Amino acid sequence: MLDLARLRALHAVSVHGTVGAAAAALGYTPSAVSQQIAKLERETRTTLLERRGRGVALTADALHLADTARQLMAVMERAETELEQRRGVPSGRLTIAAFASAARGLLPQVLADLARRHPALDARMNEVDPHLSIDLVAKGAVDVAVVHDWDIAPLPTPPGVEQAVIGDDLCDLVVPAEHRFAGRTSVRREELKDERWITQPPGLVCHEWLVRTLREAGCEPDIAHQAEENPTLVALVAAGLGVALIPRLGRGPLPSGAVTVRLDPVPVRRLYALWRTGASGRPAVSETVRGLRRHWV
Repeated sequence: MLDLARLRALHAVSVHGTVGAAAAALGYTPSAVSQQIAKLERETRTTLLERRGRGVALTADALHLADTARQLMAVMERAETELEQRRGVPSGRLTIAAFASAARGLLPQVLADLARRHPALDARMNEVDPHLSIDLVAKGAVDVAVVHDWDIAPLPTPPGVEQAVIGDDLCDLVVPAEHRFAGRTSVRREELKDERWITQPPGLVCHEWLVRTLREAGCEPDIAHQAEENPTLVALVAAGLGVALIPRLGRGPLPSGAVTVRLDPVPVRRLYALWRTGASGRPAVSETVRGLRRHWV
């Protein structure tokens, strides 16, 4: 009989792409995941992973087995959901994926509140970009995802995934303290054409919003520096190296070399909680969504 824990490890590698990422998602060490898959190879007398450069790739047999694992895990999830519904108390393990500023500015309070209110619930969080976490929810790799989109760049969700609005996060223009905009109450988007920008790399939601917005305002953005973390963007602004658009959630106090100016109209990104349709009745999911909304300010 195939071991479900070993199948879960294989499924995690198929979803996350690497043994290390799968281990982080499962809460194991990479060596533990590798051992689980090695045991599964011995049990099935089948090669499941092949070396590809510095990484690994699933064989055709492994992909078939990973899909079987996905189906088995869906059955297990339904059974656990029904049992939790009968008890009426949030319990078991719940995995949450959240983008960086939500992981920093919102999830600590939510996770602490869940632990205090529901000691039978083992809630765990991973920091994941919204584009990736949507797919993880759809594939059953995480239970709840906290994602965001922007007013001109909606984030689509696939069939079988439900969503609830958490709240709206306003964004400000952050400029060096000696900048020509410092001290002004607001700046129009059309005035930004000559600025040097500090932003996140291409492919991330914030970068795409900035490029689209400035182009619609008749400006081609001059992107001088790129970094994924908002604190890094702020540090570069404070050093006088450009301007940046920074959401308020998780931003924290600015250093002395940077100030905020309102951009007119104010950019808005909306935060959502996502979960699979089959988990809608699970008390742990509904209580997590309520917690996210309760701690949103």
